[in-house]
Amino acid sequence: MDTPAQPLGRILLVDDEPAILRTFRYCLEDEGYQVSTATSAAQADALLLRQVFDLCFLDLRLGDDDGLEVLAHMRVQAPWMRVVMITAHSAVDTAVDAIQAGAADYVVKPCSPDQLRLAAAKQLEIRRLAERLEHLEGSVRKPGEGLDSNNPAMMAVLQTAKQVADTDANILILGESGTGKGELAQAIHGWSKRAKKACVTINCPSLSAELMESELFGHNRGSFTGATESTQGRVSQADGGTLFLDEIGDFPLALQPKLLRFIQDKVYERIGDPQTRQADVRILAATNLDLDEMAKNGQFREDLKYRLNVITLTLPALRERREDILVLAERFLARFVSDYARPARAFSDEAREALLNYPWPGNIRELRNVIERASILCPEQQVQVSHLGLNLNEELNSPYVGGEMSLEDLEKAHISAVLANSSTLDQAAKTLGIDASTLYRKRKQLGL
Repeated sequence: MDTPAQPLGRILLVDDEPAILRTFRYCLEDEGYQVSTATSAAQADALLLRQVFDLCFLDLRLGDDDGLEVLAHMRVQAPWMRVVMITAHSAVDTAVDAIQAGAADYVVKPCSPDQLRLAAAKQLEIRRLAERLEHLEGSVRKPGEGLDSNNPAMMAVLQTAKQVADTDANILILGESGTGKGELAQAIHGWSKRAKKACVTINCPSLSAELMESELFGHNRGSFTGATESTQGRVSQADGGTLFLDEIGDFPLALQPKLLRFIQDKVYERIGDPQTRQADVRILAATNLDLDEMAKNGQFREDLKYRLNVITLTLPALRERREDILVLAERFLARFVSDYARPARAFSDEAREALLNYPWPGNIRELRNVIERASILCPEQQVQVSHLGLNLNEELNSPYVGGEMSLEDLEKAHISAVLANSSTLDQAAKTLGIDASTLYRKRKQLGL
């Protein structure tokens, strides 16, 4: 069965004359465009809430509705959408006013099919170029963009990070889950003299000792069961750049001597290959665990801990950065409404108060998830408290072992908290001691 071709563009036609709508629609659909029609401002508004359009042809005289007012509303509701005004000869001056108000162009009716097709092709090409430019700008963002803060403790961390970034000192980044340790590591690499080389990440909790050694140092074909091809390993990939060991507290104890040797001497061997290799790699590591306590209990090598934390940066929890909560929330909202083409543009006063009063146990990761959900669910320009889905009495009513609640409620609360503090479903499943498929079923069963 053939896969249906993707439409060349999604076009909304708004005109109160059915004959014109029908003619325009047939003309544009014949060119391969996906076309929807509306005969009033209310119908157009309803369509914009349900669908994403690249281009709109809007009649300047729309029955009882003022086309310029409809245009102004569209500019807020769908700012990415190109709008071409449709006007009669007698209203060309008003069409120019529409251009000044944000319309991309205008066509005078009656217009020929070629004129209509040319106008559509021109605006959709401009739209595609704008999307390409946004993508390119996003790919060349400055290091650390989005990490700026008004909180004194966070500002001090960033200042220190920038000071030490251009050295080769190993850096240990501490902080609760979700505080942005990975983002800071990427920023440090970007600020460093190694920025033109790779920054390679290994997520330590996700691999067993055997797989971790292969992932880190590589292996030769046939060196163990399943090794059908030789691999270089992440250390080799990071040569000249940075290796970021995320959640280093979960690094397998049996493999820690080999990691220590590599950090000290910059040498290693691949599994199944006696040849000693060298790699010039700067080490960044992060954890939300207490490595001092783990070292005392024999769960982490003390000499490795000292090698890792030549410089230690401790990120404050989001609840300690109240100055940044609304700034981050607004930044996330702008990103997600653009990604999902949704109408939300700001938070209501009550929603802003709720964001400030919530304790944020999952830190910035939880805030990001909450705002992403709100941006999808909110059908209007202002995000309300109901769209956030926050339990503002969480600190007072939080479940606890031995409390008066059902086992299902306790399980739901625990799984919800673990999910909020985990970057992936696999990581959450490992923390809970179950496989990812079981966790997926639990989430559906408990309504998470």
